[in-house]
Amino acid sequence: MPGEQLVYHLKVDASGRIVLPAEARQRNRIAEGDTVIITEDAEGLHIKTRDKVLADAQAYFARLAPASVCLSEEILKDRRSEAERD
Repeated sequence: MPGEQLVYHLKVDASGRIVLPAEARQRNRIAEGDTVIITEDAEGLHIKTRDKVLADAQAYFARLAPASVCLSEEILKDRRSEAERD
């Protein structure tokens, strides 16, 4: 499916709801009760799972730090240093 674009024509009901097709939910591992995130930009609306949003955020921040730096270790060092000063 990489590179393939699927198009769904969905109707909005009187309450503003849409129903995601079962195959799209299955493919994206979206189960009843799951939360999805909808973002809007100049291109339109985009629906993503929480896991996808988290993965995108992690990838973004990973690009900001050199590969040799572990950001969680840096935070722990800072916290330990602050605790020692108190």
